[in-house]
Parts: sequence; C-alpha cells; structure tokens
Amino acid sequence: MAHADHGEPPRWLLLIHQIPPQPAYFRAKVGRRLQRLGAVAIKNSVYVVPLGDATQEDFQWVAREIVSEGGEATLCRAEFVEGLHDDQIEALFHAARDADYAQVAEDARELVSGLPPRLAREDERRGELETQLGRLQKRIVEVTAIDFFGAPGRVAAEAAMASLGRRLQRSEKAAEQSTELSPESYRGRTWVTRKNVHVDRMACAWLVRRFIDPDARFKFVPAQGYRAVQGEVTFDMYEADFTHVGDHCSFETLVERFDLREAGLKPLAEIVHDIDVKDGKFARAEAPGVAAIIAGIALAEREDEVRIALGSRMFDALLQLYRRKRG
Repeated sequence: MAHADHGEPPRWLLLIHQIPPQPAYFRAKVGRRLQRLGAVAIKNSVYVVPLGDATQEDFQWVAREIVSEGGEATLCRAEFVEGLHDDQIEALFHAARDADYAQVAEDARELVSGLPPRLAREDERRGELETQLGRLQKRIVEVTAIDFFGAPGRVAAEAAMASLGRRLQRSEKAAEQSTELSPESYRGRTWVTRKNVHVDRMACAWLVRRFIDPDARFKFVPAQGYRAVQGEVTFDMYEADFTHVGDHCSFETLVERFDLREAGLKPLAEIVHDIDVKDGKFARAEAPGVAAIIAGIALAEREDEVRIALGSRMFDALLQLYRRKRG
C-alpha cells in the first residue's frame, strides 16, 4: 500500500490507528467521526479517504484526538500497488454513500406512501411533512459533501424527496407529466446525462436509440451544475426532463411517458428497477445476473459510449428473449 514513485502523485490518504481499550466509548466516538467524514475502512483500524487539503485536515484532527486519549495514529499518503485497486476502493465509497442515499430515499417514500396526489394546504399533516422534508434535505447535503465519487444512489434519493415536495405543492406539474409524448418530437436532440453511466442510464440510452431516435446523440456531464441548452434533453439527473418519479426509475419513466408498449419491455423495466432502486419491488430472479454484467461492463470500460454500446447489446438480447417469453 506504500506509495511508489510512478511519476504521479498518490490519490489516497490513510489513517492507521490503535485506540486504547479505555474509555470504552472512545472507539465508538472515533468510528462515528470517521463515518461523518466519509472515510471507509479497508482493514481493522485502517481508514481511507481521497487525498486533498480538506480530507487531510480532517484526518489530522482525528489523529490528534486519538493521540490525546493515549492511542496511536499515523497518516500516510498512499497508492495501492498490490491487492486492492483504485476501482475497488472507489466501489467501497460508492457502496457506503449508496447506503446513505438509500436510507434517505426510503424515509421519503415512507412519508409519501398513502398521501393523496394533492395535499390540501389546510391538511394537518402538512406542517410535519414539511419539517421532515427539511430534515431529509439537510441529510442529502451532508451525504453529498462526503460523496467523493458521485454514487448513483443520489438520483433516487433526490427524486424521492422531489416526489414528496410535489405532494406539498398545489400545482399542475404532476398532471403535465402524465401526458404521453411523441417520439417524433424528440428526434434530432442531444440526450444529456451524468458521467460514469450505470444500469439506469445504460438502459435509458438503449431505449432512446431503439424506440425514440435511432440517431440520438449522447452527452455526459458532471452530476452537478450543468445547465441544458436548446436542443438538449436531460435524463437520470436531478430535476431532469426524464428522471425518477416516485418509486419509478428513469427507464420506467421513459417507457410510461412515451407510452411504449413493445412486447418484452415490461420485464426489462422491472429488472432495471430492481437493480437501480434496490427495493425488491418486482423480485425478478434475473436481476442479480444482469446487475453482475452491468458491474463488469462498468469496471472494464471507462468510456460511457462504450458502456452504452455493450449494455445495448445485452438489452437487445434480453428484449428478444422476453418478446418470445412474454414476460
């Protein structure tokens, strides 16, 4: 794990510590502090964060606190040469943040469950729901601050909160979104989504080229701060034209909005949902296998267009299968 001079600066900062057995609460206190900083454990008492000024300062404060309580703490800049690789370390961060986002999404969906499409302004539940929404928004800000590599679960969490927010507004937006769209009116566009595409974005891109615009162009941008220009359609991003709605993933939203009734799409949508939303709603037996293939594509290929091309071949094959099986 030591840094070797390969001409590039190390990417990682390690905290290696030994905490005294007493006082007993101190180990848990350090663990909670490291969790709030976004660090992940790679071994017992060895934690890692991406190297940067802010993360180094955070780790220095933790190290000083450990030493002040009679423990030992060492910080080192590192690159991983044997055993773990950078992609695997990034996957650990993705998993940790996805778990945080999943909890936010679950809390938001639980609040939405059972509410009417429009909540009357005088409804006594409104005040409590607005308080809960504020709490979830604060939590998203906290998780995003330590989401070093853009975990995909953020989209579902923000979409679930947006769904809750819409229930607290008296607007026509939900009615507008139920309108069916014509594929012809979306041809010749550039479809914009977040970089590092995974299952939902791969599936959406395949769907667009297969059923909406065979010549669709795609553009991949950072998860935050992008503003679409004329002629661009955003998908699977926060406040995108097509994204998560309620408990629907972006793929399901596209199928519904364009009223695509092609035989075989329904089971595909259920598989994508189970992989992306991770709520077990459809419990498709094929989902783990498809998820493994998607994960393999993402590990093997960094270029988003290549990921989409490979994923599209898989979705083409699955569509043929389900056309025959009819679900």
